[in-house]
Amino acid sequence: MRSSLLSLLAGTAALAIAASAAQAADLPSRAAPVPVIAAVPVFTWTGFYVGVNAGYGWNTNDNHRYYDPLLAYYGGGGSDGGFVGGAQIGYNYQMGSFVIGLETDLQYADIGGGNQNYYVLGGYYRDNNNGNWFGTVRARAGVAFDRALIYVTGGFAYGDVANGSSAGYYPGLAYYYGSDNGTSTGWTLGGGVEYAFTNNLTAKVEGLYVNLDTKNNYYGYYGDRNNAEFGVIRAGLNYKFSSY
Repeated sequence: MRSSLLSLLAGTAALAIAASAAQAADLPSRAAPVPVIAAVPVFTWTGFYVGVNAGYGWNTNDNHRYYDPLLAYYGGGGSDGGFVGGAQIGYNYQMGSFVIGLETDLQYADIGGGNQNYYVLGGYYRDNNNGNWFGTVRARAGVAFDRALIYVTGGFAYGDVANGSSAGYYPGLAYYYGSDNGTSTGWTLGGGVEYAFTNNLTAKVEGLYVNLDTKNNYYGYYGDRNNAEFGVIRAGLNYKFSSY
C-alpha cells in the first residue's frame, strides 16, 4: 500500500513538471530588440545661402578723347585696379548632378582709370575717373560632384565704377565739359568652383567680367567716351541653410 502511494505521488510530480515545461515553451521569447540604424542624410546643394567675398578687380576701360581737328587732337587710355569686396545672397536647386540657382551681390570696388591731364594750344585739360561700387543679379548653372560644384554665371550688372568727368581751361576762360558720374547698367559673365566643407559651410573662387553701358558727353567740339569694363577675381564664404 505504501509503495503504491509513493508511486502515485511520483507520477503526479512528473506530470506537474511536464505541464510546467509545456507552459514555459508556449511563452513568447525575450530576445534583445534589433538596433535601429539612422540613415545619414545625403548632401544637397538645394537651399538658400548668404555669404561674404573679397578679391581684386582691374579696370579695362578704353578712353578716347577728341577736340576740334582744326585746332588739336588728343587721346589716350588708362587702367587701374584694387580691392573688391562685398556680400551675396542666393538660392540653389539640385536635380541629380545638375544645380541651377540665382544670386545677387553688392560690392565695394576700388577700381578707377586714374587722372589724365593734357595741354593743347595753351589750354589745360583734366580727365578724372572715379566711382567705387557695383552689384549684379545673376543666374548660376553647374554640375555637382558630391560636395564640389563647377558652375557658370551671368546676368544683369549695375553700378558706378570708373565713370569720369572732364574739364578744360584756357587762361581767363574756364570750361566744364560734363560728367559721367552716376549709376550705369550692363551685363556680367563668369564662372567658378565651390566646395562644401560641411553641410552648411561652403567656399568658392569666382571670376567675373563686367561691362557697364558707355557714357558719352558732348560740349562744343569735345567728346568723352568712357567704357566701364572691368574684371574681378574673388574668393567667397557662404553659409547654406539646411534643406532637410
